[in-house]
Amino acid sequence: MSVDFIFMLTKDDQTVSDAREYVKEIADAGAKHIGFKDIGLPISELKSLTEDLKKEGVKVYLEVVSLDAESEKKSARIAMDLNVDYLLGGTRPELIASMVKDHPLKYYPFVGKIEDHPSILTGTINEIAAHAQQITAIDGVDGLDLLAYRFTGEDIPLLVQEVCKSSTKPVIVAGSIDSKERIEVVKTTGAAGFTVGTAAFDMEFPSNQAGISGQVQSILEMSRH
Repeated sequence: MSVDFIFMLTKDDQTVSDAREYVKEIADAGAKHIGFKDIGLPISELKSLTEDLKKEGVKVYLEVVSLDAESEKKSARIAMDLNVDYLLGGTRPELIASMVKDHPLKYYPFVGKIEDHPSILTGTINEIAAHAQQITAIDGVDGLDLLAYRFTGEDIPLLVQEVCKSSTKPVIVAGSIDSKERIEVVKTTGAAGFTVGTAAFDMEFPSNQAGISGQVQSILEMSRH
């Protein structure tokens, strides 16, 4: 089973300052889904970054890091202005879904209780799964963003499996995916996709080719088999 690999132009939970310099290399290496976060670069540069990504013909993702309501609404407006394909993250679907539901973008808020920055996921597996069922019932929510490897509990494969089972919409697993083993969990528990950012920039994945393009090819291969 193959899942979507979303390359995030991010390190340590913010967009890298030289993100635009990587766009062509990552796209040429085969990435079809590329994203960034709402912090790390000014809006004007995020606009240019989005334009570069659109020229490469990839799906564009913006992930929200903002913790307060006003910042989250601002990030949603930015996502619509940039005309990205997917808005990931945020913790207030009851606020944001109505804002974005008439826009073509797909909205995948965080599931479960998110705390701090870098973000962690708290609560029990049952609570998080119940939340998945609740928020995927909201009109304007198209899927879920699950911070599985930021979970403070222990059984991460069971967490992903239960959230995917409870959700009526696709689940993307985001955050701290840095090994083939973690990609295998994503593939075998029903998730639709996963993100990798920091681990690729840190060259965590074994590869036959140097640089970011080698990381992309390695992760794509792992996502396919």
